[in-house]
Amino acid sequence: MVRLRKQLPAHLGEGELHFRGFTGPVAYEVLGEPSSLRLGPLRLRGSFTATPDVAAEAFRAGEAELVLADGAKFRITLLGHSTGSEIAYFEMRI
Repeated sequence: MVRLRKQLPAHLGEGELHFRGFTGPVAYEVLGEPSSLRLGPLRLRGSFTATPDVAAEAFRAGEAELVLADGAKFRITLLGHSTGSEIAYFEMRI
């Protein structure tokens, strides 16, 4: 089967999540190169792993800030979370 889209590299790491009423560690996976993001409409997608309660609260908050392992800070918009899951999905932008 032929792939029509280029596969983006996955960037994994341990970072810190900040949203209303919470600051704490999370493991993340970002599809694409975060350092390539510039101001504008382009976004990268990813997910983070935390406790089910933290993932649910972050999803309810809707927006958060993710600090990557290298110290780079990104705004994220939460896109999805399943009840009881430790994983929440997001889009990141500058």
